[in-house]
Amino acid sequence: MSDRALVVVRPGLLTTVQDIGRPGYAHLGVPRSGALDPPAAALVNRLAGNGPDAAVLETTLDGCALRSRSTVTVVVGGAPCPVAVGGRPAAWGAPVVLPAGELLQVGAVSAGVRSYVAVRGGITVEPVLGSRATDLLSGLGPAPLAEGTVLPLGLPAAPPARVDTAPRPGPPAELVLRVTPGPRADWFTARGRRDLTTRAYRVSPASNRIGLRTEGPALERAREGELPSEGMVLGAVQVPPDGRPMVFLADHPTTGGYPVIAVVHPPDLPAAAQAAPGTPLRFVPTGRR
Repeated sequence: MSDRALVVVRPGLLTTVQDIGRPGYAHLGVPRSGALDPPAAALVNRLAGNGPDAAVLETTLDGCALRSRSTVTVVVGGAPCPVAVGGRPAAWGAPVVLPAGELLQVGAVSAGVRSYVAVRGGITVEPVLGSRATDLLSGLGPAPLAEGTVLPLGLPAAPPARVDTAPRPGPPAELVLRVTPGPRADWFTARGRRDLTTRAYRVSPASNRIGLRTEGPALERAREGELPSEGMVLGAVQVPPDGRPMVFLADHPTTGGYPVIAVVHPPDLPAAAQAAPGTPLRFVPTGRR
């Protein structure tokens, strides 16, 4: 029987195993985790012939390199990047055959932040609480990839999709996040609330899978001190002591004591996952829920 596995030759800055995550465990203090750009992860899975819950690889900025122990079909999508098989250019955003022993090279992104690698059959590392996702906050799931890591693969369930092109929105030149007022908006002055939705911000290089941090004006507080810890949701716009809003992403803590001034509409969060440091950012009000 063939050895269905990938061996990591170059892990890149940060490459993790991700799937649809662990929703429903916040009461146990477990973040949902999962792919930061779910539509991109779902698309590479569909192109590879996998179900939507199959585990994929999520790379950050500079890609990765993998060697297959058997002939497999792979798809690279998400943030645009060069792809090579055995040193020869290969297609991005389409199924590609990776022969046994050959090297798949996923290069540095030309735009955006995170690329996704799907393999027909999915990556079958051991699940934890029903998910194979790496959670950087809690430490659940497999560790980020390292040189020599062996990734087991499942058996193919369906043939790869037959497509000429699979259109996807490009990474944002300007990130626009629609927000509704948060539960602690009254902890900020009218000026602070107005500044959130009228002033310009940029995506900070300090952003990560836990949260998108911002550079820009500090929001003026009406109340000092901090809250007792309370529940946090995906997309919460929390304001730490420096006054600069931070948007919670997939690996966010389930509780926190900094006030939440607003909440981002979930459909806008995939674009946040692909917003490179320095990207202009605007928060746009959409009224009360």
